[in-house]
Amino acid sequence: MIESLNMPRRYDRLTAFLKAFPLRVEHCDSTTSANLLIIDTNGTGEPSHLLYRARSSGSLPLGATLCAAARVDFGGSANPLVGALPDELCFSMDEMPQLRSLAELIVAEIDVARCGGGTVQTRLCEVVVVLAIRRAIARGTVNAGLLAGLAHPRLHMSLVAMHDDPARKWQIPDLSTIAGISRAQFIEVFKKTVGEPPGAYLTSWRLALGAANLRSGRSVKSAAAMVGFGSAEAFSRAFMRKFGYSPGKCKLGGDNDEGSNLTPGME
Repeated sequence: MIESLNMPRRYDRLTAFLKAFPLRVEHCDSTTSANLLIIDTNGTGEPSHLLYRARSSGSLPLGATLCAAARVDFGGSANPLVGALPDELCFSMDEMPQLRSLAELIVAEIDVARCGGGTVQTRLCEVVVVLAIRRAIARGTVNAGLLAGLAHPRLHMSLVAMHDDPARKWQIPDLSTIAGISRAQFIEVFKKTVGEPPGAYLTSWRLALGAANLRSGRSVKSAAAMVGFGSAEAFSRAFMRKFGYSPGKCKLGGDNDEGSNLTPGME
């Protein structure tokens, strides 16, 4: 029992995004507006591949047959993770056996109407998207950006710390200690991997969360405090620099981007 107290912390790369930008799923009868497709490329009538287009929709790949389709909303351009994902994620059921079982369940619920079928389909699609994004993070990317940072064996720990506790007055020594590397190395590796300095990324994340809080009905003052800005005025200035309009114009249900600036002491 005592040993459990010394277990290393596990850094969950997705939870903060799922809390800030809830997944919403709407089932589709065609590919016109769908961005999550379960397809058959073998002509067997059974699901063979999963196709997820985080920022767009489109037609079926040549020779593919549609088994199931849905429209997934994960915060749109307001969610930094959506912007970091590849334009298209495609997974073979042979590559991810757990996807095959989920896909077959989704198709079965569509083929035969049952009580609560819509809810079951929605929940299954949510799980499928989380698994697809999890796999994308594990794969990493050749380009600098958030996905590369989340895939990095050390940097992901500091990123998760910022994501989970944006209001904390983070300093470079804190983050480099979490990553387990020196201050100088942390700054260099972070900028090279993520594509911007730690302070700029942190403020981008804070502004993305602030915009999400505003859309949920929070006041500017409340949103600013929740994401670590010292005042509503400081939050409004940073928000205006990033988005080009004031926080007051971020209406409920709006769709906005990320942000930029520096936390005092982080450079």
